[in-house]
Amino acid sequence: MEKVVLVDQHDQELGTMEKIETHRKGLLHRAFSLFVFNSQNELLIQKRASHKYHSAGLWTNTCCSHPRKGEAITDAAKRRLVEEMGMTSDSEFLYKFIYKVDLEGEMVEHELDHVLIGYTDATPNPNPEEVESYLYDSMENIQEKINSNPDEYTYWFKIIMETLPEKLEKIKK
Repeated sequence: MEKVVLVDQHDQELGTMEKIETHRKGLLHRAFSLFVFNSQNELLIQKRASHKYHSAGLWTNTCCSHPRKGEAITDAAKRRLVEEMGMTSDSEFLYKFIYKVDLEGEMVEHELDHVLIGYTDATPNPNPEEVESYLYDSMENIQEKINSNPDEYTYWFKIIMETLPEKLEKIKK
């Protein structure tokens, strides 16, 4: 039984709760979204496995999940990148934000999401239990595809993609 870390809007820990129960109750919890780029500055995105308990079959960022109690966000991202995409990359914190959305199956995603970036040219070896497909593409092409077919992408990914190019420009300067 996987647990998530419940937090307040200031990211202060309030305790833990089983993951599915947290999503059914719509409680705010800590999460992360990792965006991995290759040396051509292409973003690695994945299509979530069709049997995932929410957002199944949708395209999203390289890796996303929840840290365990006492686990640093960057350590959680490294662990889940191996578990989901079968690859490694260091990551760095970029920013965090809160969102809440009603999902299918009476699930509510209410997360304080830490956005991380990483860089690698490693070839993914995705876990079919987690990932149906993947591709590397430019941020511009991905944004055009989101604009054309928004229902094919996860809610949090669309939110992040609205501001990620601007955030990345700031760290390059």
